[in-house]
Amino acid sequence: MTPNVPRHSIPRVLRVLPAAGAVLAAAAVALSAYAAHAVEPAAVARLQSAALFAFGHGIAMAALAPLAVRWSARLALMGLLVGTLLFSGSLVAAHLFGTPTVFAPLGGGLMILAWLAWAADRLAR
Repeated sequence: MTPNVPRHSIPRVLRVLPAAGAVLAAAAVALSAYAAHAVEPAAVARLQSAALFAFGHGIAMAALAPLAVRWSARLALMGLLVGTLLFSGSLVAAHLFGTPTVFAPLGGGLMILAWLAWAADRLAR
């Protein structure tokens, strides 16, 4: 929270996005540990990839959310969140439940678009 700014004056999305980023990063650490210690070697690369994307985008969301004062920046960060959940979630679900990774490309594409939207927002400032 920003010093000297009452909590109720900060838009809810600016509190939720950094918290969601921190949760993603924490889940990524746990997933990485699981991949390193509890899975067969064939699954390690897929789970480590899911963890890497979740960690990187979680940290980015936590760091960038305070800068997201315009709706376009907030939308970009929400796109990062949804894209990461689709991408990493699809890889984890494939391992845990044997489901196909059909949402991974959608999540990856959404992450790309979200980063481009963030760049556009920064240029428009």
